[in-house]
Amino acid sequence: MPLVLVVDDEEHIQKLLQFTLSKEGFQVLVAADGPQALQLARQHRPDIIVLDLMLPALDGFSVCELLRRDPSLKDIPVIVLSARGAEEDKVRGLDIGADDYVTKPFSPRELVARVKAQLRRQQAQSEREKLVYGSLVIDRERYAVAWKEHCQYLTPKEFDLLYFLATHPGRVFSREHLLDQIWGYDYLGGARTVDVHVRYIRQKLEQLPGAPQLIETVRGVGYRFRQPEENQS
Repeated sequence: MPLVLVVDDEEHIQKLLQFTLSKEGFQVLVAADGPQALQLARQHRPDIIVLDLMLPALDGFSVCELLRRDPSLKDIPVIVLSARGAEEDKVRGLDIGADDYVTKPFSPRELVARVKAQLRRQQAQSEREKLVYGSLVIDRERYAVAWKEHCQYLTPKEFDLLYFLATHPGRVFSREHLLDQIWGYDYLGGARTVDVHVRYIRQKLEQLPGAPQLIETVRGVGYRFRQPEENQS
């Protein structure tokens, strides 16, 4: 059951959305102000957030900005639900990262339809961000690598490095090219940074029982991703 976080300080709106969304098969959490919304989002990581703008303590614009800055929350879809219907408010809301904007008064059925549409879009995005090679799954959404029933989590940079290599299986990349792709051309560290991260990735993947070595060193050149044997033709 998808989890929806409703953020609104009006009790009748809270109850209306709780009833409507629960009837459609959603789990619902409710927050009445900005700080509580951020706390619940970090504790429960909802599948989607319905966010009012005029909130006590911390307004909805600020909440949305803070969500988008948090690596663990930045991909959660946000639907703004607000009485502020001016064009500049809508533009600002979308500019700071909201995925949709609904003005009050609103149709509960339409809001539910928009929630479902955002979740479908998020699901499609998540599926595109999973690389599957037989029993191996590389999941961008969770920064995780799974081998059969075992799972290991990587840091963002470790994951980005593995993911980049895995999207080009068999192709050899120099350390300099990987450094530019993952860290950027203006990164001040040297190419040894790549070696260190490869070593950390290998150490973590060794903790997956039976998992093959995925990153192969090509002496004098760099690294390449090697598909698991069970998936090779």
